[in-house]
Amino acid sequence: MRLSRVSFRYSRRGPWILKDVELDLRPGSVIEVTGRNGAGKSTLLRLLAGFVPPSRGTIAERPGVVGYAPDVFPVDQPFIVADYLAHMSRIRGVPAGSAVNLAGRLNAAHLLGQPLGDLSKGSAQKVGIIQSLLAPPDLLILDEPFAGLDEQTRTELPMIIKEIAGRGGTVVVSDHQKQLTDFPGAEHWLVADSEVTTGQITTGRVTTDGITADRGTACEIAAGAREAVRETSPGPTRQVIIEVIVDVDDADEIEQKLRADGHTVRRSGEHTVRRSS
Repeated sequence: MRLSRVSFRYSRRGPWILKDVELDLRPGSVIEVTGRNGAGKSTLLRLLAGFVPPSRGTIAERPGVVGYAPDVFPVDQPFIVADYLAHMSRIRGVPAGSAVNLAGRLNAAHLLGQPLGDLSKGSAQKVGIIQSLLAPPDLLILDEPFAGLDEQTRTELPMIIKEIAGRGGTVVVSDHQKQLTDFPGAEHWLVADSEVTTGQITTGRVTTDGITADRGTACEIAAGAREAVRETSPGPTRQVIIEVIVDVDDADEIEQKLRADGHTVRRSGEHTVRRSS
């Protein structure tokens, strides 16, 4: 799979999120994508998956079967987990038993009878991963798959990734949790924010670090005009406090993610919130 001078922006006059990307993805490769929020990681993954077309440039030789698990799985659907996975199995043209087997491997069998809307972040993430694996993917793209997962699933998922790569599939994983940092033979792409050099704004970079010198190429990334202005504005830093109320089960994961993004987090005590029906 080859990206040639790929650029992307969400509107005709909007800021460039990605610009002049040149990348090669080889069969059997495992690629970890890192970088702070807003740098363009998820946009890059959606382009690779084919969910959005590039504004400029070309993406060639995308494999035939693509599995994609988003960062936030859409739980606002009127299904229990088993029915949703059965529906997706029919769309993919695979036996319904595939979902049951994957649920067992990912410690999710107990979720099959639950409504999607009742799932925690980690449980919803498991369902998203399962649906991406229903048809054996030639290209698997996972956006923050380890967020909120239990230890058993964190151990099993890299084994599944290894199996897919072993049969010639390509796996691309955006990962704040850095679970694939030491994955044998993995390539590592860093999506970097805009930088300031001698008063001039230069574009950020996606740098690739493969297991051989010729694997991967560097590509230029524009993190967006709004982010660039923030990085280069003179004067003191202005801050604001935003109060966010989250479920107790999701608190550790969200706190870890915010701290990884460079935010200061002050955690208060537990409260009970009554929701009206």
